[in-house]
Amino acid sequence: MIAQLDPINLPHVEWSLLAPELILIGGALALLMAGTFRRDRTMATASCIFTVAAALAALVASWGIWQDVGGGRGGARLAVSDAVVIDGFAIFFTVVMCIAVALGALLAHGYLRQEKLEAPTFYVLMMLSASGGVLMAKANDLILIFLGLEILSIALYVLAGYHQRRDESREAAIKYFVLGSFSSAFFLYGVALTYGATGSTNLGFIAEFLGTQTVTGGVLLGGFAFLLVGLGFKVAAVPFHMWTPDVYQGAPTPVTGFMAAAAKAAGFAALLRIFFSAFGTEQLDWKPIVWALAVLSMVVGSVLAVVQSDVKRMLAYSSISHAGYVLIGLQAANDRGIAGSLFYLLAYTFLIVGSFATVAIVSRKGDRRTGLEAYRGLARDRPGLAFAFTVFLLAQAGVPFTSGFLAKFYVISAAVEARSYAIAVIAMLASVVAAFFYLRLIVVMYMGEDQVMAGVGPETSTAGDGAEAGGGGVLTAVATRVHVPAAAALAIGLCLAFTIGAGLLPQPVIDFARHATLLRL
Repeated sequence: MIAQLDPINLPHVEWSLLAPELILIGGALALLMAGTFRRDRTMATASCIFTVAAALAALVASWGIWQDVGGGRGGARLAVSDAVVIDGFAIFFTVVMCIAVALGALLAHGYLRQEKLEAPTFYVLMMLSASGGVLMAKANDLILIFLGLEILSIALYVLAGYHQRRDESREAAIKYFVLGSFSSAFFLYGVALTYGATGSTNLGFIAEFLGTQTVTGGVLLGGFAFLLVGLGFKVAAVPFHMWTPDVYQGAPTPVTGFMAAAAKAAGFAALLRIFFSAFGTEQLDWKPIVWALAVLSMVVGSVLAVVQSDVKRMLAYSSISHAGYVLIGLQAANDRGIAGSLFYLLAYTFLIVGSFATVAIVSRKGDRRTGLEAYRGLARDRPGLAFAFTVFLLAQAGVPFTSGFLAKFYVISAAVEARSYAIAVIAMLASVVAAFFYLRLIVVMYMGEDQVMAGVGPETSTAGDGAEAGGGGVLTAVATRVHVPAAAALAIGLCLAFTIGAGLLPQPVIDFARHATLLRL
């Protein structure tokens, strides 16, 4: 007699709620197939257009889902049993990831043609990486967050080393991969310890368990610590930031811009979801740790950025400082703080992609000219490009009438509301320090005066090339004209429009962030 097998209970899947990530993954697979059979010059442009179209399609799908969950006003639905949650928070980060893909694709188009790199594979990796970030934002289970983290990270490892003819790119990929593997191991240890303390990896169950049970001992605290280490690496928070300057400098500049926006957003999506929602009842245990990480990130990032002479490394340390400001919102542990963190991440996405778009253009072929001297006289050569970069830098410094000013204002005001006055003061002081290196770069662009130099750098010409030599070894730096690809110019224009627009008319963006903070597991 043949034994009758029990029926398999498959989880219920709401496929329509997974439309954005399905579009990204499906688009990546379709582009991979198309790139396999066609490798001519027109494929590069077609791949860029297709990637931007896929990102926009995912944005449209996200808008439909946003309406389906009540505009983020407390509504939430489960898409795959209880493992994937669809709420305003998840949709917000889906939008951020799609924006990063669209802007990153526009930025990469001219760079890939300039460096003669294969285009379709680059865009495939970008869309797959973004799909991992979207999964992290929607995950309602620690195991699923880890799966999304690996999808995001593995694609970024390959992208960091995509320019195989450059030793710096290969070195950046190896460093990112090795250190990223360690961070993944720490995250898994945190998952194991959390499971040992609560009996589940489901965030909803963990929140319910901690709300009704008192957990003593160091197992849960160890889980907090290891989870913070794993995700702290991804958001480049001190002291888990060591990889950031080298990887940002060595990776292809479009990859650096996409990585700085997408990886940081995905990491914070997981951090905010786990600690604010699932571990909300244990704030007294994890808030001091987050406070220390925020302060260290702001201070170390700002101080070390001041002494950098390479613009990519300077922006890398700047990104570390920005991570500290986003952590202020988490440390406040209130709705205003989370809304401030979300607004900050959206504003930062446009700021950092626009900044690295400018760096990619000025660096020219091979990313060789990333020093400060490469920007001397840029305002005379390309006044529009210099103006856009100036706005991005001033916004990162927190100058009023820009999105960056409001981003810092919201997280600092959230800290004041939570009576964390010390961290609010430190944040303002760190912002003053950070303003120095932003203004230094602006001065180089607009005030390319005679410069006393011991020798002639690659961005300065000799007297025989037309430079006017003055007394005492004074040379006039003469900038060579840079080429601005049309796609990169479009990306910079969009970033500039949002930075100024959100600074002058911020209410729609603020409302979007506020409605996305009501996490319901």
